Amino acid sequence: MTGIAVHTPGSALPVEVEAVELHRIAMPLVRPFETSFGRQSARDVLLVRVLTAQGEGWGECVAMADPVYSSEYVEGAAAVIRDYLAPALLDARTVRAAEVTSVLGATVGHRMAKAALEAAVLDAQTRAAGVSFGEYFGAVRPEVDCGVSVGIAPSIEALLDEVTEYAEAGYRRIKLKIKPGWDLEPVAAVRSMLGPDALLQVDANTAYTVADIDHLRGLDDFGLLLIEQPFVEEDIAAHVTLAQAIDTPVCLDESITSTAVAIDAIERDATSIVNIKAGRVGGYLEAIRIHDACLERDVPVWCGGMLETGLGRAANVALAALPGFTLPGDTSASDRYFAEDLTESFVLVDGRLAVPAGPGSGVTVRTELVAAWRTRPTELLARA
Repeated sequence: MTGIAVHTPGSALPVEVEAVELHRIAMPLVRPFETSFGRQSARDVLLVRVLTAQGEGWGECVAMADPVYSSEYVEGAAAVIRDYLAPALLDARTVRAAEVTSVLGATVGHRMAKAALEAAVLDAQTRAAGVSFGEYFGAVRPEVDCGVSVGIAPSIEALLDEVTEYAEAGYRRIKLKIKPGWDLEPVAAVRSMLGPDALLQVDANTAYTVADIDHLRGLDDFGLLLIEQPFVEEDIAAHVTLAQAIDTPVCLDESITSTAVAIDAIERDATSIVNIKAGRVGGYLEAIRIHDACLERDVPVWCGGMLETGLGRAANVALAALPGFTLPGDTSASDRYFAEDLTESFVLVDGRLAVPAGPGSGVTVRTELVAAWRTRPTELLARA
């Protein structure tokens, strides 16, 4: 049972969109999170609320505050939704989540902004039908194995302290962020501490070039699950070269922007594992299509994270319950990032998170926190 063909009766009925709200909030992180492209101490979050004749739906935009991970950023996502995407959705009036991509198709790119709107429509649609995201997506598990992403630390000692904390909490896989000058030594230290059987992988966030291939070959000594996105996203050929040169499996993240790109990368042997992030590919329905394409080709996938609130985390956990997600994802518990979450907290139990079973995303946005954390006035977009 895979893909979006498993809709239960009524779950694909359209909703009539009456208005779109944009909410900007700030959520402090419990500890700074550093990668090769920068350091975050808070999340600037854009939330989308769709008001329909059948009820409301919420979506979270995963764009970062600045265009460093991708060309998208929060202020730009808000602008493109306000000026282009929301008007197109309102003009369509009656729509299914599966139609949102085509409704918004006149605007090129802006996948993260489009994904937020699609998620909000999907939430409204499935809530009205009394169907959970897990049911709609085709989930086959009631809970998912969880990994944790560990940022670049100020010292090896600090890194080991942080990894120890997550290992003791029960996370089933550790991912280390790496960059030139912070790679072989920290990886060796963590591997030595965790032992040879612990699931360990690294993420370079495009920080290397083909000139570093000989150096990256040193990672083969540590029995890693994978190395994630070492080179710039557009350079598929460089990843092909790397995959031929090292034993550590190569996984693509930022490079994978659609099902067609995923299939091309797999067929060119640029990747043997795929990280799926719904926001990066334009929405959960495209994410499911990528999952299905990988499953057909026996390529394992896992669910990446973008420091989502409980709203985005709920959808990610439902996605990660599909059969092709055979590796623990970055679907960490709420307390990994936030002292207080925007929804009910996701709590790690034996290294797993439960898939929400309620209608829609299965979680409730705490509107009192949206109001308390608001950084801009709410924008209401409605049909004239």
